[in-house]
Amino acid sequence: KGAIWYQGESNSARGHAYREVFPLMIETWRRDWNQGDFSFYWVQLADFMNEDEEPIDANWPELREAQTLTLDKLKNVGEAVIIDVGEGRDIHPRNKQIVANRLVRNALAKDYGMKIPHQSPRYKSMEIKGGKAVLTFDHVGTGLYTFDIREPVGFAICGKDRKFVWAKAKLAGKDKIEVWAEGIDQPVAVRYAWSSNPVCNLYSKTGSVTLPATPFRTDDFPMVTKGK
Repeated sequence: KGAIWYQGESNSARGHAYREVFPLMIETWRRDWNQGDFSFYWVQLADFMNEDEEPIDANWPELREAQTLTLDKLKNVGEAVIIDVGEGRDIHPRNKQIVANRLVRNALAKDYGMKIPHQSPRYKSMEIKGGKAVLTFDHVGTGLYTFDIREPVGFAICGKDRKFVWAKAKLAGKDKIEVWAEGIDQPVAVRYAWSSNPVCNLYSKTGSVTLPATPFRTDDFPMVTKGK
């Protein structure tokens, strides 16, 4: 037994609160239905709305972050990242097959024991070296990969002033990305795909299977939905 869940759009104005109410809902279902810690897999919010000219704070990336943080709070859960599937002008992605494929990978791997790629790359740690932020990722398969151009895009970086600017990035090994920007000699934080509709191209690759990297931020700066 298990559940799949695709929701969050109507909660996007309260992304910070979703950090608590989403895992609470899962725990409540498990308790009330008396079925143990049954599997629960959800779809992270897709890309939607206009692209941002400059890095800004927004509701949707905060809601995505709340969804992803639930992976660390509960067992027998999984997330399907579809940051590359959205339509921009349509809140419901038309390509339902790829959404279903990424969901079912969780079930096949976790419930049926199939050794298949099912987890999107996820930020693990950051180290500052020579004015660059060196990011390490988990769940990279045989290695990180960009599907269109060689350089990873979708990264923003800030210094002590906490003002984010678009950053340059390059692959630096199987599980690492170097990120930097002119004028920022001492990076403080990095964000990736931190937008309602980000332009981003980082994936893991295992054979013919590619999975998009999970949007993230390395900082814990107060967000726009906190207190709502």
